[in-house]
Amino acid sequence: MPIIVRIDVELAKRKMSVGEFAERVGLTPSNVAVLKNGRAKAVRFSTLEAMCRVLECQPGDLLEWVDEADEEGQR
Repeated sequence: MPIIVRIDVELAKRKMSVGEFAERVGLTPSNVAVLKNGRAKAVRFSTLEAMCRVLECQPGDLLEWVDEADEEGQR
């Protein structure tokens, strides 16, 4: 998948649990898991904004684009 979700990295930096994060953002823990595991097909800007506000970070800290061609070349 060309978009890597790095929510787990930001949560670990802040020693914040998924449950606390979910509550503060206004998501269910299962929806956070869908995002963390890269299974989400879309993210609303309002949700992205809430995640950035809670984690005090930029969208680029949570999402990273990876070129699929480069990714397959490393396999």
